[in-house]
Amino acid sequence: MDDTPTILIVDDTPANIAIINTVLKRHYRTRIGTDGAKALELAHGTPSPDLILLDIMMPGMDGYEVCGKLKADPATAEIPIIFLTAMSEVSDETHGFEVGAVDYITKPFTPAVVEARVRTHLALTRAQHALKDQNRLLEERVAERTRELGMVQDATILAMASLAETRDNETGNHIRRTQHYVKALAEELAKDPRFAPALPPEEITRLYKSAPLHDIGKVGIPDSILLKPGPLTAEEFEIMKTHTTLGRDAIATAEAQLGNTTSSFLRLAREIAHTHQEKWDGTGYPQGLKGTDIPLSGRLMALADVYDALISRRVYKPPFPHGKAVEIITEGRGRHFDPDLVDAFLRIEGHFARIAARFSDEPDEVADVMADKA
Repeated sequence: MDDTPTILIVDDTPANIAIINTVLKRHYRTRIGTDGAKALELAHGTPSPDLILLDIMMPGMDGYEVCGKLKADPATAEIPIIFLTAMSEVSDETHGFEVGAVDYITKPFTPAVVEARVRTHLALTRAQHALKDQNRLLEERVAERTRELGMVQDATILAMASLAETRDNETGNHIRRTQHYVKALAEELAKDPRFAPALPPEEITRLYKSAPLHDIGKVGIPDSILLKPGPLTAEEFEIMKTHTTLGRDAIATAEAQLGNTTSSFLRLAREIAHTHQEKWDGTGYPQGLKGTDIPLSGRLMALADVYDALISRRVYKPPFPHGKAVEIITEGRGRHFDPDLVDAFLRIEGHFARIAARFSDEPDEVADVMADKA
């Protein structure tokens, strides 16, 4: 492939063209235009010129206008333009740079100067193109690395969540359902201007990814308590309550291994694990937080977790139908749950029912959950 640079020479004076063409044709491919219209035509030809030498004073369309049109067109905007001129006023040169020229060659021409200016600007253009290619390659590598990092994060969360699920296998698709509940509830809440700043799309994505770790602390709860078919004693319940701090500590340990606990992708998972059992009125655990002292992530998971517990079969209870679950959550407005979250839930409670049906643990539960939606 011939990579000889192409130079477009535009001048309405044959003598000027002859001088410049004689100097350049030894090293470059040259093309000739004698007016502004021809210059525009040749600039769009194939191969595209690598550099344009453009006379300013031409009949009809002058060099300034031609330059402006070339720079306004994305197809020719990056072609460097050197003005050919007999004008030497500073204002003339300034105007030329304003419309997009990179340099001037003044008349009468000196062959060595013409050749040196052309060689310099071609080298500069090649360097600029090389830099753009490097930047593009770097951006591609950063994007690929970001994708890889996202996959590692997702795999880490999935592995940890799966570990928790194996300890409490009767909940089946619980972590998948609650993950989708949290996402749906956050998206609805984000429509409220009061909550929108805290719930941009990327934060909702992080909530969705972090939600499966809300019960990771259950790996530290003895089977005799975790899988007990009847009510827990007061002592057993105190042990069960520690799953919130166990989960927080496990995730905090993972964050410490990553070397960052302030902006870690596990930040929300740690919040959720620690605070999803807190209640709006301050009667929850482990800290007895009240109202907005409970992180929004914990408040979202609290509602999602309770809804799923209500509509799911447990060793100690049968599943409630969707309508009953909605009734119980509504009763908990301002006591167990953030009132604004309950209001958002009531606007999309049908969506919750569809999520429950999609990820149901057993076919008969689909009919139970959807009974009130028929």
